[in-house]
Amino acid sequence: MSRLPVLSFDRGTMLLHPPPRGKGWIAFATWDDRVEKFRIPAEKYRELIRVLREEGAVFEDKAQGFVEVTLALSEQMRPYAHQTEALAAWQNADCRGVVVLPTASGKTYLAQMAMVAVQRSTLIVVPTLDLMHQWYANLLAAFPGADLGLLGGGSRDQGQILVATYDSAAIHAESIGNRYGLIVFDECHHLPGDFYRMTAEYALSPFRLGLTATPERADGKHADLDTLIGPVVYRRRPEELAGGALAEHKHVQLRVQLTPEEQKRYTELIALRNQFLQSANIFLGSSEGWQLFIQASARSAAGRRAMIAHNQAKAISQGTESKVRLLGELLARHWPAQTLIFTHDNATVHRISQTFLIPAITHQTAVKERHSILADFRSGRYRSLVASQVLNEGVDVPEASVAIILSGTASEREYVQRLGRVLRRGSSDSKLAYLYELIAEDTAEEGTVARRHRRRS
Repeated sequence: MSRLPVLSFDRGTMLLHPPPRGKGWIAFATWDDRVEKFRIPAEKYRELIRVLREEGAVFEDKAQGFVEVTLALSEQMRPYAHQTEALAAWQNADCRGVVVLPTASGKTYLAQMAMVAVQRSTLIVVPTLDLMHQWYANLLAAFPGADLGLLGGGSRDQGQILVATYDSAAIHAESIGNRYGLIVFDECHHLPGDFYRMTAEYALSPFRLGLTATPERADGKHADLDTLIGPVVYRRRPEELAGGALAEHKHVQLRVQLTPEEQKRYTELIALRNQFLQSANIFLGSSEGWQLFIQASARSAAGRRAMIAHNQAKAISQGTESKVRLLGELLARHWPAQTLIFTHDNATVHRISQTFLIPAITHQTAVKERHSILADFRSGRYRSLVASQVLNEGVDVPEASVAIILSGTASEREYVQRLGRVLRRGSSDSKLAYLYELIAEDTAEEGTVARRHRRRS
């Protein structure tokens, strides 16, 4: 009497033995001599089950470890139209795909709606510990009776709803890959990295939802999201949601000139850099060119001098005295509005902090101090706050109505993240947010901002 084929989960893959009837499953399988069984990637679980059923194969599924759960939101808020549309688009794509929405547009609530829709044990993956705790608090309020756990930062729970950092989820992917029917990838542009992608590749999860404001990556690996999660099923820009889910806003670009001394020094430094680039036949107009410059700067003294000149010229354009003076004027113009100031480097952060007596946050700021500063900003004790890139992602920043970027950015992600910090509607439906971008004329900043603008248009 022949044995019934058994499908089992094995360290991020599936084993199938003995072979079932039909031939369609063979496209997913590879024979493993070590165990004398067919081995199949875990991420192919949904396709494999569909093929086996279509061919009438009889088998025992011992791979599936995820369970049905009963989830109901404790507070039924009326979703915005874009949230309802996004959920419908995701469901129409067989509950697999990426939703692209700006910061502050309610991606967390959308994920909760998806969890209620599929009623399966769920893994939520986030990039930082701060976000992990924010998600945990939100889910605890939304589903107070649920079996909720954490994976990361010293916690190793096994809840039916589990919130994990990308690092921890990838480390434990081999052991947890069969336990969750739905995976929510927050800030999913992180997922295609060589290490993080294991969380998706080693998971059976038939339902997958990616959330991000900007899925595009400089290395082009965002294309892998199609197979790791699913295609982009819904997308909205900040301007499309202004006046509804998000506050109305004005984006104002202000151009300043370098002082004569700064301009002279900037020109000298750029000439020194360009001389080396020309001799090395390197063109900086692409990400590949920048990588070649980095490599070349490590191989010779001339390359190191060129890189130092590049960084010094960049520092001049980003922290010119003209920007500091204009910043003072903008702070006075909008006082006492809650204002966030963004710079590219820590040196400028500390300079602004000392000049205007404004609290500062960098990656070096201790966690308790950072939380204290943000709490005082939220309460209104501090009206302004200056930070480098540490507030771009993964930090719950209190409501503000003015953002000032002291250095133009080519990154669509960084721009949208910073804009999102002032787009929350707040207590007033008539809120008008301002995003100021200070750009140094006759420097590389002009081209940097122009490239980002072309990509957005």
